Amino acid sequence: MSRPPQKPAEPRRDPPAAPARTGLGGGQAQLFAKAPSGDGITIDGEVVRITYSSDETGFRVIRVKLDGRAEEKTLVGVFPLPPPGTRVRATGKLTRDVKRGEQFKVETLLTVAPATLSGVERFLGSGLVPGVGAAFAKKIVETFGEQTLEVLDHNPSRLNEVAGLGAKRASQIEKAWEAHRAVGAIMIFLQSHGASPALASRIYKRFGPRAVAIVSASPYRLALDVWGVGFKTADRIASSLGIAKDAPERAQAGVLQVLHERSTSGHVFTERGQLRDLCARMLEIDEAKVEVAIDALLSEKRARAEIGLSGIEGVAIYTPALYDAEVRIARKLAELVATPVIGRPLDSLVERVAKDFEEKSNVSLAPAQRDAVELAARSKVVVITGGPGVGKTTIVRALLMLFDQAGLKTRLAAPTGRAAKRMTEATKREAVTLHRLLEFDPKTREFTRNEMARLDIGALVVDESSMVDLELMDALVSALPQQARLVLVGDVDQLPSVGPGAVLRDAITSEVIPTARLSQIFRQAAGSLIVQNAHRIHAGELPISDRGQEGEFYLVERKDDEAAADALVGLVTERIPKAFGLHPVRDVQILTPMHKGASGTIALNERLQTALNPNGPTVKVGQRVFRLGDKVMQLKNDYDREVYNGDLGFISKIDQEARVLVVTFDDRQVTYEEGDLEELTLAYATSIHKSQGSEYAAVVIPFTMNHFVMLSRNLLYTAVTRGKRLVVIVGSKRAISLSLAEIRKETRSTALAERLRAAVRG
Repeated sequence: MSRPPQKPAEPRRDPPAAPARTGLGGGQAQLFAKAPSGDGITIDGEVVRITYSSDETGFRVIRVKLDGRAEEKTLVGVFPLPPPGTRVRATGKLTRDVKRGEQFKVETLLTVAPATLSGVERFLGSGLVPGVGAAFAKKIVETFGEQTLEVLDHNPSRLNEVAGLGAKRASQIEKAWEAHRAVGAIMIFLQSHGASPALASRIYKRFGPRAVAIVSASPYRLALDVWGVGFKTADRIASSLGIAKDAPERAQAGVLQVLHERSTSGHVFTERGQLRDLCARMLEIDEAKVEVAIDALLSEKRARAEIGLSGIEGVAIYTPALYDAEVRIARKLAELVATPVIGRPLDSLVERVAKDFEEKSNVSLAPAQRDAVELAARSKVVVITGGPGVGKTTIVRALLMLFDQAGLKTRLAAPTGRAAKRMTEATKREAVTLHRLLEFDPKTREFTRNEMARLDIGALVVDESSMVDLELMDALVSALPQQARLVLVGDVDQLPSVGPGAVLRDAITSEVIPTARLSQIFRQAAGSLIVQNAHRIHAGELPISDRGQEGEFYLVERKDDEAAADALVGLVTERIPKAFGLHPVRDVQILTPMHKGASGTIALNERLQTALNPNGPTVKVGQRVFRLGDKVMQLKNDYDREVYNGDLGFISKIDQEARVLVVTFDDRQVTYEEGDLEELTLAYATSIHKSQGSEYAAVVIPFTMNHFVMLSRNLLYTAVTRGKRLVVIVGSKRAISLSLAEIRKETRSTALAERLRAAVRG
């Protein structure tokens, strides 16, 4: 999880002339959707009422009285709100909902001004304008008659002629009417350039009234700033706007897009030659044009270059945000290391605290654990790392007693809510997410705690530090007082953070941040075959399978991907629940290396949903079906609703007509409307990468040769260490052996270790 992403700036271009403003007055038609496809049916009528409407998503349910008939139809779809009284022409298809009967699913919607004065009156009194109800709507229509909409379009100052309306309310009507017209103009513009109604609604949600100007001037911003919009979609819209395939701005946008895509794969920079090749291939243009684009971005400081970094030949190219973050982290950590501590030195307290801790906790600190406590007592910044069962939590509890005895104000934090909850349970002290610690403000999308308003603490302990990416670490060290202590706890051998960077690994590799690396498995964990096998995998050795019926680690041999998938479904739905008494949905989690293939997340989720949750109210989004009771996962950080990438929940309510879901995450309920549903996916099976920071009672892991491109040692290690009571690997020994031999696939392009060495050593 990271701080709110700071996307690279988009190449600039002068905006074309704004599209002609099309209002509802004068009987003019207003196109709200793409041109009819020709294979739907068309209906005409007047909007009677709004059954449901979401400004966030653009999804509406309206009732329309058909022209020349007494019949009414229910229209559903994504389109700007046509108030009651509006006449519409809709193209689409008739569908039948199990509960609500026949509905008309809108593909395109053409709205025309109300044809009658009573229609105009209903239109204005529909709640379109705050403060204008039926009474004032009637007065406005009585004053201007058939010219009402013409007055609103072209001469709204005449509203002062309406008796009793008042200047303030007249001004409100003028502003609301202008906003209503602007939304229509924006939707016309976006959809005329190839954006679907749903995409147009999402673009409007992101940019608001400035959407036309922004998309006209910088269409490639869509790929960088609007979640779920790929470069191909932005490129298609740019082409529609007249941007040529070999235009310099397209090449520059391509360079920024490649840098962005590389950052989503964890890389902080890209070597210039590699960047050139990737961009030329993606855009299908000459490499020379890409070189010119890179130079232009560097000269305008929309990209940054670093020469002479060890480990790479050539020039490292960064986005400005990631370059600045990497430089700042190195400088801030160096300052933290060099600044005297708050309070008295802790060395003299270690012996007494260790004795007290052992007596109160009824445990004996091993030499390696005592050494780690002493290292943290001597050092302003310290890393404590090791695999499962090596006593990291015991050390944290001892350090908390040490800091308490020294009178330090200590806080505990972790990157995710799940990790913070586990930390609270293990230490009996409150732990919070890093976003909560830094007081993230959803409105400004910034952290309230920063270099200008630092945290009021003497020590901070961060668990699951391998999950902290570059941008979040940048925010954290900027908010720490220079006299405070920082303890980073985590397993460096797990997969690195989802976001860019490998902060924990780089801190250790730098050799200037004091590090306690633990390897001894303690007695209470030594009997666990899960723990033993995790350490065997870390050492490159094949895991051992239990033989009996009551074990905790099993290898199920399946060479074929389809056969592995069949075995997975059988294990989750029948064998594990029956043999171990575990719930197949709540307690058992499939963790797979890939999304595609028979044992990938997509196919497995479809099969498991059918097997485990076949009936109930549903909402379909594209090819995905969400059903009441489904296990789902959040796919992106949503700071407004405080749900984050990788959070698991269960669908607890569904409104099929409104296409609204309620998902319960732990003890919180979060509402998802139509436009938010792309943030969710089924989670009976999830990727191993998405499982970081989580623990499950049982994990089932497919590992076959079909996953060849993804297989690596720390991928398998991370998956195995997610299981608490049971781990089952389904696949081939050959695939497991290949993964144990592969230790390079998670290597990331970063320079933090090098910068740390330079900053600390002066």
